Amino acid sequence: MDRAGLEFAGTRPRLWVRLLPWALLLAAVVAQLATPETVQLGFAFAVVAPLTSLVYGVLGTSLIAVAVATVLAVPGVRAEHLSDGDLVAFGLIGGVSAFLAWARARRDAQLVSVRTVAEAAQLAVLPPLPERVGRVRCGALYRAAERGALVGGDLYDVQSGPYGVRAVVADVQGHGLSAVATVASLLGTFREAVLDERELAGVAARLDRRLVVDAERAEEAAELFATAVLLEFPETGGDEPCVRVVSCGHPPPVVVDGHGGREVALEPGPPLGLGLAAFRAPEPVTVPLGPSEVLLAHTDGVTEARDGSGAFYPLTSRVPSERDPMALVQAVWRDVSSYAGEVVDDVALLALSVSPGE
Repeated sequence: MDRAGLEFAGTRPRLWVRLLPWALLLAAVVAQLATPETVQLGFAFAVVAPLTSLVYGVLGTSLIAVAVATVLAVPGVRAEHLSDGDLVAFGLIGGVSAFLAWARARRDAQLVSVRTVAEAAQLAVLPPLPERVGRVRCGALYRAAERGALVGGDLYDVQSGPYGVRAVVADVQGHGLSAVATVASLLGTFREAVLDERELAGVAARLDRRLVVDAERAEEAAELFATAVLLEFPETGGDEPCVRVVSCGHPPPVVVDGHGGREVALEPGPPLGLGLAAFRAPEPVTVPLGPSEVLLAHTDGVTEARDGSGAFYPLTSRVPSERDPMALVQAVWRDVSSYAGEVVDDVALLALSVSPGE
């Protein structure tokens, strides 16, 4: 599974950033030496230590402050209007800068702790997907719209059960951390239904009921709904692999082969959680999968990505002909990113394949 990594606050800056304060100090010295002695560039030296506090800790900032004071004490560099009182002022600026560096380092450590806990919680909601579940090879990719989040309003999962290998790709209302609770609730319900429900329609009904109950229990009036596509690779043991597909208001998956992609023709069902009196999922559609074909399920963050002219991303005509599930989802993400420039919605991609006789 591929998910964007986090760059925590407080991590070690890049080399060029760490060298920047010393380069700024050197530039100030060169500028002072190149100007007449009557011209004072003390303001240039005064900003070096405060800027250093944004990059270094207390020790590094203190070293820069000492270096500034030492350089200004050299007769060849020191301007004639620079008094001992000015040197004391530079010393105070260095001390304040060191304190600011300490405060920043403490704040960054707190942020790292909080975000590490958030990352662990999000990974617990949507753990990494294995490369193979039963006889099904898997490739998955997730990109949350909310910057710095690992989980948003999309979800996917693949589970093995007594009725075969089943998978879900869904898109809940909203995105970002506010949707994580709904994602966790749906995933837990799906994993139970995989074991209990004989038919995919029963799994869809369980997910629908979960959303309706959660909406009723919410302290404030809330509308919880989701679109979902459910997949089932039955344990038939036959030589021709196939997959059963049920869509509840969700974009149809795409079958990818050596010639491109084609959408699976599905009877669209109602989204989950609308509170309908008698929810009923459509009948599953059985789709044969050739030995070189991959089934690609996705959320609308892919097909609703737009280019500069406002045109939607044409997945079926641009999908790469990759046979490896993981390589396929990565290639699709690269193409979507280059097409749209910036993808503003959550994106989930799940590619599944199975070879004959497995």
